[in-house]
Amino acid sequence: MTIKDTPEEWEVRGTETPFVGNKTSVRTDDVVMPDGTVVHRDYQVHPGSVAVLALDDADRVLVLRQYRHPVRHKLWEIPAGLLDVPGENPLHAAQRELYEEAHVKAEDWRVLTDVYTTPGGCDEAVRIFLARGLSEAEGERFEVEDEEADMELARVPAEELVRGVLAGELHNNCLVVGVLSLVAARAGDGLDALRPAQSPWPARPFEA
Repeated sequence: MTIKDTPEEWEVRGTETPFVGNKTSVRTDDVVMPDGTVVHRDYQVHPGSVAVLALDDADRVLVLRQYRHPVRHKLWEIPAGLLDVPGENPLHAAQRELYEEAHVKAEDWRVLTDVYTTPGGCDEAVRIFLARGLSEAEGERFEVEDEEADMELARVPAEELVRGVLAGELHNNCLVVGVLSLVAARAGDGLDALRPAQSPWPARPFEA
């Protein structure tokens, strides 16, 4: 048996959108089960996101510390952000987020991994990129606001982040998945064998 996720769509008899927010909404679908019964499924409709594991020549990962109100924590994270428009090129979005949040650019980009963050209750898909060959971006820094105005930046050795993840000290989804995927890629075929940055992403199709 091949262990691989496959697309499938069960019949939907009806749908409602009881809440529409600034970036996301909540949808209720009436879904037909295999035995013919119809059940309600509520989930968050999300535009999709990108994240960047930016690795410098000293094997340090660029991380930022930001307040996240739903969990009442300041979390250490990697740069990340929403896909602003349907069909947006995820590489371009990732490059934008790295610039806006860290004022950094990168020469080498690859796809580290693709994940659904919480597929039982949200359709958010995230593409996590590996960025190397880092340097300071040109021009003025992006003007931040709200939670980002209180953000802290740091460069932390990758092995220290791995230790923090396994010790239960670091919890951000993209950071956890990103640093553990980095370790797995190195233990496998190496970082240069990762998928090209413009690889297809069926969860969020885009124009190259």
